[in-house]
Amino acid sequence: MVNVRELDPSASPLDYFGYELRRKREEAGLTQKELGSVLFCTASLIGQIETTLKVPTREFAERADAALMTDGVFTRLVGLVLRSQLPSWFQPYAEMEAKAAYISTYQAQMVYGLLQTEAYARAVLATGMPDRLDELVAARMERQRILAREQPPLTWVVLDEAALRRPVGSPEIMREQLARLLNFRDHKWVRIQVLPFEAGEHASLIGSFNFLRFAEHPDIVYTEDLISGHMTANPDTLREASLRYAHLQASALSVEDSAALITRVMEEHYAHTPGPDERAVAQVLVQRQHRR
Repeated sequence: MVNVRELDPSASPLDYFGYELRRKREEAGLTQKELGSVLFCTASLIGQIETTLKVPTREFAERADAALMTDGVFTRLVGLVLRSQLPSWFQPYAEMEAKAAYISTYQAQMVYGLLQTEAYARAVLATGMPDRLDELVAARMERQRILAREQPPLTWVVLDEAALRRPVGSPEIMREQLARLLNFRDHKWVRIQVLPFEAGEHASLIGSFNFLRFAEHPDIVYTEDLISGHMTANPDTLREASLRYAHLQASALSVEDSAALITRVMEEHYAHTPGPDERAVAQVLVQRQHRR
């Protein structure tokens, strides 16, 4: 039986969501089972969300708003809920990222989080062996919504070629991820350049970094170490990061040539590989040809 403990709505966005869901459901005179049938989910899931044992998805929030006629309350709240699932040390950066007018990033090992597919993100996040992988993946997907805004930040990404060639997950996951990068060719607010291996030593061998610019806040540089992230608005650091990024862009391939390299890597390294059934059929066809 689901625990019906009382929540403190001020404790966290997740507690507030659960508290409001229960309050609105009871106001509507619905049991958990009745609301679940309307939302196409189980009564158990309703109870788990109402008691913070489960984090709601955006789809759940949208359905709850429609069913309970709450004028978008849960849809607006779910963004805060999902962002609160990010590691505590990362949340301040995510808040600043969402406010940025211009994002420039160099990524040495993997695809930038805002450009990751869900499957790629899951494979990357799983390497940290987190307790709540589903919630972390949902939070990363929620971050990406800033690119779908009417006025998104101009996002300039320099990817090391290693990020394209390093297998993450499976060949299918990599193929989907590289295809997603190519899809950004038609996105006027996102530009992707690849820093090829042939560039040799470059201005950021020390590692990845992000540069955020704002309309109403000081610029910041963000870096990460093994267990945490660091933001700074130090003028000297900003100048150094700006200079290094300019050198990275100069050493990288053009946007058009970068797309060509992404396509080549996708075709050469992550082309479709036949599954067991397909291989069996192919072997039968070969055997028949040999008998003729």
